[in-house]
Amino acid sequence: LMIGVSIMVFIMAMDGVISRIDGLILFSGIVIYTVFAIRQSRRETAEIQQEYREEFDVGRPQSIVDWLKNIGLIVGGLALLVLGAGWLVDGAISFARMFGVSELVIGLTIVAVGTSLPEIATSIIAALRGERDIAVGNVVGSNIFNLLSVLGLTGIVAPAGVNVASAALNFDIPVMIAVAVACLPIFFTGRLIARWEGWLFLGYYIAYTLYLILAASQHTFLPAFSSVMVLFVLPLTALTLLFMAWRAFRTERRIITS
Repeated sequence: LMIGVSIMVFIMAMDGVISRIDGLILFSGIVIYTVFAIRQSRRETAEIQQEYREEFDVGRPQSIVDWLKNIGLIVGGLALLVLGAGWLVDGAISFARMFGVSELVIGLTIVAVGTSLPEIATSIIAALRGERDIAVGNVVGSNIFNLLSVLGLTGIVAPAGVNVASAALNFDIPVMIAVAVACLPIFFTGRLIARWEGWLFLGYYIAYTLYLILAASQHTFLPAFSSVMVLFVLPLTALTLLFMAWRAFRTERRIITS
């Protein structure tokens, strides 16, 4: 689903704008996805539902004080979130003007990392506590939500839609789709993300960020860096992932047939 949504966004952006109609389609997608996820959760086994009730105290009676406390935390959190978002956007624009780079580059780096810090913290804590399903679900669910809900709502609210820069259309969105596709063989091999695969993803993010910096500064090292990545690193990685997925598929079929 994450791969399909990524491709759909790419198709919508090919005309250079996420229009209001595109935004409505995307936001309708998150509504459908949320309803589907809720229905799927209700079909979980009794053991998983009991574990959920024990973990989150589902069914425990809530007093008026508890309700007021939770409502106050939500309202206060939303107010601080709006304030922090304003500061983040203003600071990112100042950085872009200070270093003479495009707002797209700042959005792809500083803003993207800043808004992803809660997801990073949640996934790391979940992995350290052994709740690795939460770590994976948090990342995949967040990507789906960002594409369908965040981009969809932005397209609906913006009077003329959201302009898509040619640089994002020609490079960044295809990279996003490639990363989504790369998750499939990695998740498929043994149903876990090995430590070296984690380092692989992190290394590619560093390489991606370095590319953005080199491209923004028009550095002379950019052509050599691009050639090494396109001709050697990316093909070798793709072949490795495909081989591992093929081996995992054969092993699984052997187990099923036996």
